[in-house]
Amino acid sequence: MNIKILLSTHKQCNVPQGNIYLPIHVGKELNPNKDYGFQPDNDGDNISEKNPYYSELTALYWAWKNLDTDYIGLVHYRRFFSLKRKKTDWDSILTDEEAESLCSQYDLILPRKRRLYIETVYSHYDLTFDGKQFDNARVVISEICPEYLQCFDRVMNSRSANLFNMFIMKSDLFRDYCQWLFPILERLEAYYDLKNMDPFQARLIGRVSERLLNVWVIKNEIKYKEIGYVYLGKGGIVKKIWGFILAKVFGRKYTKSF
Repeated sequence: MNIKILLSTHKQCNVPQGNIYLPIHVGKELNPNKDYGFQPDNDGDNISEKNPYYSELTALYWAWKNLDTDYIGLVHYRRFFSLKRKKTDWDSILTDEEAESLCSQYDLILPRKRRLYIETVYSHYDLTFDGKQFDNARVVISEICPEYLQCFDRVMNSRSANLFNMFIMKSDLFRDYCQWLFPILERLEAYYDLKNMDPFQARLIGRVSERLLNVWVIKNEIKYKEIGYVYLGKGGIVKKIWGFILAKVFGRKYTKSF
């Protein structure tokens, strides 16, 4: 079984041992002089120059067009899948053997749902970013694939979602997903002057896509397995909670990553 989990990164980072992890230097087209020894996302058919807006999805697009394997996954340089509870260190990251065991049983692996409790997926995003972005995405879906509208509304009104653009999925599902996702995102781009937006806010294409994965999964009735994940950065969850409180109480939208 050939499994490749793309490790999206825009800078030098540690790479887990084993054969399943493939580090991808995203946005390479915009930084041609930087070389970390990783697979660049501007090799072959690519959208590397859109990395400021699509974030880790430029790695996804590269794999869709250029990589042939049995299973494709996506993680980030600070966030990885893990089967080990109550551990958040480097040794807790999903191993080759664990990934092979999961893929032999499931066609799709997702990170555990993030529970929003007092907000819906839409209202949480509207508080912290701009819900109009999902209004526009809904219009696009109504034009391209209206059969997905009911599932889109269901996800927007739910209080949990599998976020972060993290997954491991069988290659045929992966290609079906990309064929559905990227035309939606490309048309959504037309609603915005991304080049003249604040760089943090301009990453909206990548953010919107995080919430669309569940739409595709639900509509296609794909069975999946949820597993844990670890964040190896500093203070992620505390900063997120504080950022949400500021948004909820004082109306302060997010202006930076946590």
